Amino acid sequence: MHKSYREPIKLEQASVISQHHFDGEQHILRLHSPRCAQAAKAGQFVHLTVGPELALRRPISIMLADARQGYIDLLYKVVGSGTRILSQRRPGDSISLLGPVGKPFSVSQGTRLPLLIGGGVGMPPMIFLAHELRQHKQLQPFVILGSEVAFPFDLEPSQHLVDGLPDGVIACMPLLQQWGIPSRLASRQGFAGCHDGFVTDLARNWLDTLTADSLKQVELFSCGPEPMLQAVAQLAADYDLPCQLSLEEYMACAVGGCAGCTVAVTSQQQTRMQRVCVDGPVFAARQIYPDLFTTRQVNQ
Repeated sequence: MHKSYREPIKLEQASVISQHHFDGEQHILRLHSPRCAQAAKAGQFVHLTVGPELALRRPISIMLADARQGYIDLLYKVVGSGTRILSQRRPGDSISLLGPVGKPFSVSQGTRLPLLIGGGVGMPPMIFLAHELRQHKQLQPFVILGSEVAFPFDLEPSQHLVDGLPDGVIACMPLLQQWGIPSRLASRQGFAGCHDGFVTDLARNWLDTLTADSLKQVELFSCGPEPMLQAVAQLAADYDLPCQLSLEEYMACAVGGCAGCTVAVTSQQQTRMQRVCVDGPVFAARQIYPDLFTTRQVNQ
Protein backbone atom coordinates (compact mmCIF):
# COMPACT_ATOMS: atom_id res chain seq x y z
CA MET A 1 0.00 0.00 0.00
CA HIS A 2 2.81 2.40 0.91
CA LYS A 3 6.42 2.71 -0.06
CA SER A 4 8.87 2.58 2.81
CA TYR A 5 8.53 5.91 4.59
CA ARG A 6 11.88 7.37 5.57
CA GLU A 7 11.54 11.14 5.47
CA PRO A 8 14.05 12.94 7.72
CA ILE A 9 12.95 13.26 11.34
CA LYS A 10 13.47 16.78 12.62
CA LEU A 11 14.84 17.73 16.03
CA GLU A 12 13.22 20.95 17.19
CA GLN A 13 13.02 23.00 20.35
CA ALA A 14 9.30 23.67 20.57
CA SER A 15 7.59 26.09 22.93
CA VAL A 16 4.24 25.69 24.68
CA ILE A 17 1.59 28.04 23.30
CA SER A 18 -1.30 26.72 25.40
CA GLN A 19 -2.52 23.73 27.36
CA HIS A 20 -6.23 23.02 27.86
CA HIS A 21 -7.47 20.51 30.41
CA PHE A 22 -10.56 18.30 30.13
CA ASP A 23 -12.36 15.72 32.23
CA GLY A 24 -10.87 12.24 32.33
CA GLU A 25 -7.35 13.67 32.68
CA GLN A 26 -7.26 14.58 29.00
CA HIS A 27 -5.27 17.53 27.70
CA ILE A 28 -4.74 19.39 24.43
CA LEU A 29 -1.24 20.82 24.12
CA ARG A 30 -0.46 23.39 21.43
CA LEU A 31 3.21 23.75 20.56
CA HIS A 32 4.99 26.28 18.40
CA SER A 33 6.91 23.84 16.23
CA PRO A 34 7.17 25.29 12.71
CA ARG A 35 9.48 22.66 11.21
CA CYS A 36 7.28 19.79 12.37
CA ALA A 37 4.07 21.63 11.43
CA GLN A 38 5.38 22.16 7.91
CA ALA A 39 6.06 18.45 7.33
CA ALA A 40 3.41 16.67 9.41
CA LYS A 41 0.83 14.35 7.84
CA ALA A 42 -2.14 12.54 9.35
CA GLY A 43 -1.12 9.34 11.10
CA GLN A 44 2.30 10.58 12.17
CA PHE A 45 3.40 11.36 15.72
CA VAL A 46 6.01 13.27 17.68
CA HIS A 47 8.44 11.99 20.30
CA LEU A 48 8.95 14.63 22.95
CA THR A 49 10.44 15.32 26.33
CA VAL A 50 7.95 15.84 29.14
CA GLY A 51 10.22 17.74 31.52
CA PRO A 52 13.83 18.07 32.70
CA GLU A 53 13.31 15.43 35.38
CA LEU A 54 12.70 12.61 32.87
CA ALA A 55 15.14 11.79 30.08
CA LEU A 56 12.92 9.35 28.18
CA ARG A 57 10.64 10.87 25.57
CA ARG A 58 6.95 10.06 25.02
CA PRO A 59 5.29 9.36 21.63
CA ILE A 60 2.07 11.32 21.03
CA SER A 61 -0.06 11.42 17.87
CA ILE A 62 -0.50 14.72 16.07
CA MET A 63 -4.10 15.94 16.12
CA LEU A 64 -3.63 19.00 13.93
CA ALA A 65 -0.80 20.87 12.23
CA ASP A 66 -0.93 24.43 10.90
CA ALA A 67 2.02 25.02 8.60
CA ARG A 68 1.15 28.69 8.08
CA GLN A 69 1.06 29.56 11.79
CA GLY A 70 3.68 27.00 12.73
CA TYR A 71 1.90 25.06 15.46
CA ILE A 72 0.83 21.49 16.19
CA ASP A 73 -1.92 20.26 18.54
CA LEU A 74 -1.53 17.12 20.62
CA LEU A 75 -4.38 15.41 22.47
CA TYR A 76 -3.20 13.05 25.17
CA LYS A 77 -4.41 11.37 28.36
CA VAL A 78 -2.48 11.08 31.61
CA VAL A 79 -1.54 7.42 32.01
CA GLY A 80 1.65 7.63 34.09
CA SER A 81 4.26 9.90 35.61
CA GLY A 82 5.56 11.16 32.27
CA THR A 83 2.28 12.38 30.86
CA ARG A 84 1.40 13.82 34.27
CA ILE A 85 4.55 15.93 34.15
CA LEU A 86 3.66 16.96 30.59
CA SER A 87 0.21 18.07 31.76
CA GLN A 88 1.91 20.57 34.08
CA ARG A 89 3.80 22.39 31.35
CA ARG A 90 2.81 26.03 30.90
CA PRO A 91 2.89 28.61 28.07
CA GLY A 92 6.44 29.62 27.32
CA ASP A 93 7.96 26.32 28.50
CA SER A 94 10.42 24.70 26.10
CA ILE A 95 10.02 21.09 24.94
CA SER A 96 12.48 19.10 22.85
CA LEU A 97 10.63 17.40 20.01
CA LEU A 98 11.47 14.79 17.37
CA GLY A 99 9.06 14.64 14.47
CA PRO A 100 7.10 14.07 12.51
CA VAL A 101 7.75 10.34 12.82
CA GLY A 102 6.22 7.41 10.95
CA LYS A 103 4.28 6.46 7.87
CA PRO A 104 1.07 8.46 7.38
CA PHE A 105 -2.32 7.53 6.00
CA SER A 106 -2.91 7.76 2.26
CA VAL A 107 -6.19 7.60 0.37
CA SER A 108 -6.39 4.81 -2.19
CA GLN A 109 -7.38 5.49 -5.77
CA GLY A 110 -11.13 5.09 -6.22
CA THR A 111 -12.00 6.09 -2.66
CA ARG A 112 -14.80 8.66 -2.46
CA LEU A 113 -16.42 7.76 0.86
CA PRO A 114 -13.72 7.58 3.56
CA LEU A 115 -15.01 6.25 6.89
CA LEU A 116 -12.85 7.41 9.80
CA ILE A 117 -13.18 5.61 13.16
CA GLY A 118 -11.30 6.80 16.24
CA GLY A 119 -11.44 5.66 19.84
CA GLY A 120 -10.02 7.33 22.94
CA VAL A 121 -6.55 8.73 22.35
CA GLY A 122 -6.90 7.26 18.85
CA MET A 123 -9.16 10.20 17.95
CA PRO A 124 -6.34 12.68 17.06
CA PRO A 125 -5.14 10.95 13.85
CA MET A 126 -8.75 10.79 12.62
CA ILE A 127 -9.25 14.50 13.27
CA PHE A 128 -6.02 15.32 11.45
CA LEU A 129 -6.99 13.04 8.55
CA ALA A 130 -10.43 14.68 8.34
CA HIS A 131 -8.69 18.06 8.11
CA GLU A 132 -6.58 16.80 5.22
CA LEU A 133 -9.53 15.24 3.41
CA ARG A 134 -11.57 18.43 3.50
CA GLN A 135 -9.10 19.87 0.99
CA HIS A 136 -10.36 17.36 -1.61
CA LYS A 137 -13.85 18.32 -2.72
CA GLN A 138 -14.55 14.95 -4.38
CA LEU A 139 -14.26 13.13 -1.04
CA GLN A 140 -17.17 12.79 1.37
CA PRO A 141 -15.74 11.60 4.70
CA PHE A 142 -17.82 10.44 7.65
CA VAL A 143 -16.19 10.38 11.10
CA ILE A 144 -17.19 8.22 14.09
CA LEU A 145 -15.47 8.89 17.42
CA GLY A 146 -15.79 6.92 20.64
CA SER A 147 -14.77 7.48 24.24
CA GLU A 148 -15.41 5.83 27.59
CA VAL A 149 -14.54 9.04 29.44
CA ALA A 150 -15.93 12.50 28.75
CA PHE A 151 -15.10 13.71 25.25
CA PRO A 152 -12.40 16.42 25.19
CA PHE A 153 -14.78 18.88 23.53
CA ASP A 154 -18.33 20.14 24.00
CA LEU A 155 -21.00 18.01 22.36
CA GLU A 156 -23.47 19.68 20.02
CA PRO A 157 -26.28 18.46 17.75
CA SER A 158 -25.15 17.69 14.23
CA GLN A 159 -26.46 19.72 11.32
CA HIS A 160 -25.68 16.85 8.93
CA LEU A 161 -28.27 14.15 8.28
CA VAL A 162 -26.69 10.68 8.13
CA ASP A 163 -28.87 7.80 6.96
CA GLY A 164 -29.18 4.55 8.86
CA LEU A 165 -28.25 5.67 12.35
CA PRO A 166 -30.37 4.93 15.43
CA ASP A 167 -32.86 7.58 16.53
CA GLY A 168 -31.42 10.15 18.88
CA VAL A 169 -27.80 9.70 17.81
CA ILE A 170 -27.19 13.34 16.97
CA ALA A 171 -24.13 14.44 18.96
CA CYS A 172 -21.09 15.48 16.94
CA MET A 173 -17.67 17.09 17.31
CA PRO A 174 -18.04 20.88 16.86
CA LEU A 175 -14.71 21.28 15.05
CA LEU A 176 -15.65 18.70 12.42
CA GLN A 177 -19.04 20.36 12.01
CA GLN A 178 -17.26 23.68 11.48
CA TRP A 179 -15.27 22.02 8.71
CA GLY A 180 -18.46 20.72 7.09
CA ILE A 181 -17.67 17.07 7.86
CA PRO A 182 -20.45 14.89 9.33
CA SER A 183 -19.56 13.05 12.53
CA ARG A 184 -21.23 11.00 15.25
CA LEU A 185 -20.15 9.89 18.72
CA ALA A 186 -20.40 6.58 20.57
CA SER A 187 -19.96 5.70 24.24
CA ARG A 188 -21.34 3.29 26.81
CA GLN A 189 -21.34 6.02 29.47
CA GLY A 190 -24.78 7.47 28.64
CA PHE A 191 -23.66 10.81 27.19
CA ALA A 192 -26.55 12.76 25.66
CA GLY A 193 -26.91 12.35 21.90
CA CYS A 194 -24.27 9.62 21.69
CA HIS A 195 -24.79 6.04 20.55
CA ASP A 196 -24.92 3.72 23.55
CA GLY A 197 -22.51 1.12 22.20
CA PHE A 198 -19.41 0.64 20.10
CA VAL A 199 -18.13 2.76 17.22
CA THR A 200 -18.27 -0.29 14.95
CA ASP A 201 -22.01 -0.65 15.63
CA LEU A 202 -22.60 2.80 14.17
CA ALA A 203 -20.30 2.01 11.26
CA ARG A 204 -22.33 -1.10 10.42
CA ASN A 205 -25.56 0.90 10.56
CA TRP A 206 -24.15 3.35 8.02
CA LEU A 207 -22.54 0.75 5.76
CA ASP A 208 -25.80 -1.20 5.57
CA THR A 209 -27.52 1.82 3.97
CA LEU A 210 -25.07 1.97 1.06
CA THR A 211 -25.62 0.48 -2.36
CA ALA A 212 -23.16 -2.01 -3.82
CA ASP A 213 -21.69 0.73 -6.02
CA SER A 214 -21.26 3.08 -3.05
CA LEU A 215 -19.59 0.36 -0.97
CA LYS A 216 -16.94 0.05 -3.66
CA GLN A 217 -15.99 3.67 -2.93
CA VAL A 218 -15.59 3.22 0.85
CA GLU A 219 -12.24 2.96 2.59
CA LEU A 220 -11.83 2.56 6.36
CA PHE A 221 -9.27 4.44 8.44
CA SER A 222 -8.93 3.85 12.16
CA CYS A 223 -6.86 4.41 15.29
CA GLY A 224 -7.60 3.31 18.83
CA PRO A 225 -7.06 0.50 21.35
CA GLU A 226 -6.23 -2.95 19.98
CA PRO A 227 -9.68 -4.56 20.59
CA MET A 228 -11.30 -1.72 18.67
CA LEU A 229 -8.82 -2.02 15.80
CA GLN A 230 -9.53 -5.74 15.56
CA ALA A 231 -13.26 -4.99 15.43
CA VAL A 232 -12.68 -2.43 12.67
CA ALA A 233 -10.60 -4.98 10.75
CA GLN A 234 -13.47 -7.47 11.13
CA LEU A 235 -15.79 -4.81 9.72
CA ALA A 236 -13.47 -4.35 6.73
CA ALA A 237 -13.37 -8.10 6.17
CA ASP A 238 -17.16 -8.47 6.44
CA TYR A 239 -17.80 -5.76 3.85
CA ASP A 240 -14.69 -6.48 1.74
CA LEU A 241 -13.33 -2.96 2.20
CA PRO A 242 -9.78 -1.60 2.13
CA CYS A 243 -8.73 -0.54 5.61
CA GLN A 244 -5.75 1.27 7.12
CA LEU A 245 -5.01 1.08 10.84
CA SER A 246 -2.75 3.30 12.93
CA LEU A 247 -1.36 1.11 15.71
CA GLU A 248 -0.80 2.18 19.29
CA GLU A 249 2.33 0.63 20.79
CA TYR A 250 4.76 1.27 23.62
CA MET A 251 7.97 2.80 22.27
CA ALA A 252 11.43 3.52 23.62
CA CYS A 253 13.50 5.28 20.94
CA ALA A 254 10.59 5.75 18.45
CA VAL A 255 13.04 6.23 15.56
CA GLY A 256 13.62 2.59 14.59
CA GLY A 257 16.82 1.94 16.51
CA CYS A 258 15.74 -0.24 19.43
CA ALA A 259 13.17 -2.45 17.65
CA GLY A 260 11.14 -2.50 20.85
CA CYS A 261 7.80 -1.79 19.16
CA THR A 262 7.71 -4.61 16.61
CA VAL A 263 4.52 -6.23 15.36
CA ALA A 264 3.90 -9.22 13.09
CA VAL A 265 3.03 -8.04 9.57
CA THR A 266 1.86 -10.45 6.86
CA SER A 267 2.35 -9.64 3.19
CA GLN A 268 2.25 -11.98 0.20
CA GLN A 269 1.81 -14.97 2.54
CA GLN A 270 4.99 -14.11 4.42
CA THR A 271 5.05 -12.82 8.00
CA ARG A 272 7.86 -10.72 9.40
CA MET A 273 8.34 -8.38 12.31
CA GLN A 274 8.19 -4.66 11.53
CA ARG A 275 8.67 -1.59 13.70
CA VAL A 276 5.50 0.34 14.47
CA CYS A 277 7.41 3.62 14.84
CA VAL A 278 8.98 3.90 11.39
CA ASP A 279 7.56 1.00 9.33
CA GLY A 280 4.16 2.17 10.63
CA PRO A 281 2.30 3.25 12.59
CA VAL A 282 -0.10 2.92 9.64
CA PHE A 283 -0.55 -0.58 8.21
CA ALA A 284 -3.16 -2.29 6.06
CA ALA A 285 -5.65 -4.14 8.27
CA ARG A 286 -5.19 -7.36 6.31
CA GLN A 287 -1.45 -7.24 7.12
CA ILE A 288 -2.11 -7.08 10.86
CA TYR A 289 -5.14 -9.39 11.05
CA PRO A 290 -4.69 -11.69 8.03
CA ASP A 291 -6.79 -14.49 9.54
CA LEU A 292 -9.92 -12.31 9.49
CA PHE A 293 -9.63 -11.79 5.75
CA THR A 294 -8.63 -15.42 5.06
CA THR A 295 -11.70 -16.64 6.95
CA ARG A 296 -13.93 -14.45 4.80
CA GLN A 297 -12.41 -15.83 1.58
CA VAL A 298 -12.91 -19.41 2.79
CA ASN A 299 -16.56 -18.75 3.68
CA GLN A 300 -17.43 -17.24 0.31
